[in-house]
Amino acid sequence: MCTRFLWSSVGTPGAGNVLVGRSMDWFEDTHTQLAVRPRGAERQSAPGDPGSFTWVSEFGSIVCLMYGEIAVDGLNEAGLQVSGLYLAESDYGVRDTARPGLALAQAIQCLLDRFANVTDAVAWLTSSGVQIIPLDIGGKPGTGHIALADRSGDSAIIEFVAGELTVHHGTDYTVMANSPLYEEQLELERRYAGLGGNDPLPGGTDSPDRFARAAFYSSRLPHTTSGREAAAYVFSVIRNASAPFGTADPVRPNVSTTRWRTVADLTAGRYFFESTTNPNVVWAELASFDLAPGPETRFDPQSSLAVSGEVNAQFAAA
Repeated sequence: MCTRFLWSSVGTPGAGNVLVGRSMDWFEDTHTQLAVRPRGAERQSAPGDPGSFTWVSEFGSIVCLMYGEIAVDGLNEAGLQVSGLYLAESDYGVRDTARPGLALAQAIQCLLDRFANVTDAVAWLTSSGVQIIPLDIGGKPGTGHIALADRSGDSAIIEFVAGELTVHHGTDYTVMANSPLYEEQLELERRYAGLGGNDPLPGGTDSPDRFARAAFYSSRLPHTTSGREAAAYVFSVIRNASAPFGTADPVRPNVSTTRWRTVADLTAGRYFFESTTNPNVVWAELASFDLAPGPETRFDPQSSLAVSGEVNAQFAAA
């Protein structure tokens, strides 16, 4: 389930337009909505948990709400982008209520609300001792890992292994998929031609196959100073790393049909969304929204075949 990669359009990290492409693969329609969330909202990390804490959003953001409730991907006004991807091997440990608790359903929004860049987010995750609390998503175990990126081209992959936080932080960590754990994915990647090995580039929908294709093709994208071309190039790669209808495995939710794709332009503050059940691409210009404290607004990107292009005016009060 899901693939993500980070790319800077002029070749070096942070140069040109910095973009993140991600796919959402799942066993059923996720009924995803787009939400613009302004500054000043107070949220709670894990209602009912003794280690729950509150915060007030410092940055406005646009997010994808899976099932209309769970923020699984988004971009904030400072240019921080955060994605949550499925990872069956995640182990958050037995709940220690002496540690602050953060429900997985709130993790993406928490990071978008509070941090302007990857370094600050990683510093808090490392120093706070925060413990992720899993959830069920659509009747499936909700365990995952988190990818962060910012306008400088910085990146981090966050996983919890045997209850301990593991962090891969730096501009080299541009691609993420699902199982196995990230360190093992990096080893598998090196088997393929053009990535350090001799095996032919795989064409399947398993996570290591998608990881390898995203790494291979994103490293060969032509340079461009055009934001329009850069977004198109990123779409071309994330579509190649997607899973067509008919390829899902009912036993393994990490091998599922691609339900939607996003391309976030961190430099321009532009957020594209493409549903695989709708032939149109829509996008929102985050800088054009009023992100002062107030109610959030939402848009259903699958609501109509007639809607395409820039959709800021389609967002309405939730």
